[in-house]
Amino acid sequence: MVTPLGNDVASTWQALKDGQSGINVLEHFDTSAFSTRFGGSIKNFDNEPYMSAKDAKRMDVFILYGVAAGVQAMSDAGLEEGGFDPTRFGAAIGSGIGGITAIENNAELIRGAGPRKISPFFVPGSIINMLGGTLSIRYNLQGPNIAVTTACTTGTHNIGLAAQMIASGQADLMIAGGAEMATSPVGLGGFCAARALSTRNDDPQAASRPWDKDRDGFVLSDGAGIMILEEYEHARQRGAKIYAEISGFGMSADAFHMTSPSENGRGAAACMQNALNSAGLNAGDIDYVNAHGTSTTAGDIAETQAVKTVFGDYAYKLPVSSSKSMIGHLLGAAGAVESIICVLSLDEQVITPTINLDEADAACDLDYVPGSSRDAKLNAVLNNSFGFGGTNGSLIFARRP
Repeated sequence: MVTPLGNDVASTWQALKDGQSGINVLEHFDTSAFSTRFGGSIKNFDNEPYMSAKDAKRMDVFILYGVAAGVQAMSDAGLEEGGFDPTRFGAAIGSGIGGITAIENNAELIRGAGPRKISPFFVPGSIINMLGGTLSIRYNLQGPNIAVTTACTTGTHNIGLAAQMIASGQADLMIAGGAEMATSPVGLGGFCAARALSTRNDDPQAASRPWDKDRDGFVLSDGAGIMILEEYEHARQRGAKIYAEISGFGMSADAFHMTSPSENGRGAAACMQNALNSAGLNAGDIDYVNAHGTSTTAGDIAETQAVKTVFGDYAYKLPVSSSKSMIGHLLGAAGAVESIICVLSLDEQVITPTINLDEADAACDLDYVPGSSRDAKLNAVLNNSFGFGGTNGSLIFARRP
């Protein structure tokens, strides 16, 4: 994965366990006219190990981040050199807003120099499904190839649907996740205009503070999360390292508002319950929730209420933390990155913290794992993602078989 905390899994994971923030003042364009001037940008990214400079120039940055995360995932799975049936290996990788930087750059070109200056690679290098297409071409993956786009639930939906493709017999392997590069002038400006972002410009690293009484919006971030899903017997027979099992997947719609969560977290609760039903688990079987936890006033309360609805009295014993307190909100990549965090939590039996939670909102009274990581016995964990348009997704990961 590629995140504001590091350009690979190891560095990101260690920083998360240490409770570090990856949020800083944005320096790749002039933000002086914006109400928010910080975010979770990617630092010191080197594309050379993953793609030639020539090919990189033809692609939007979200694709570059996604390819890097995909190559890392293939290498970790021992699949870089092949050894699989390509017709049984597919891709399900999306993005929330896709090639916004390419759109911005080419819009400037056409205004300044006319349509003949538009790159012939503009369209193929910016469309959302080209990330999965690029990885499929690279590795000769001839199985199902889709790119689901559901705002901030994109990564979670792609992983869940990829698992369903394997379960239905359409594939043995799927490369799945999401990628985003949203900290551009138009991306930042759009969310500023919607008044969705924190404006804590004097202290960016303290800006993402889920459930805190002084939270004032989310922090916009970039990055990518890609994982390899594999049918169990197929993985066992080739001696693959198995981190965890996807045991449940739930979806729902709020049917309420373009950007606000449904009253009392109704849609989120339905989504989590659907995931539990899919897994054949009871609420008490879940040991940890990696929350959507964006640091918005309405969203944090709604998710807290939803957890109480689903888990009842057990909700007060259930650890619930937000990775976004450290890495910000990666939009279409968020659910995928946080799914990887869930898998690593199961593998190492540790829960990463919620930082910047100095004083909880009176309406937010659960155990949010404040301040520092916590060792825990984890057998099943739940990951939540909720997006604009009222689209919801929850995944349940269980300890490896």
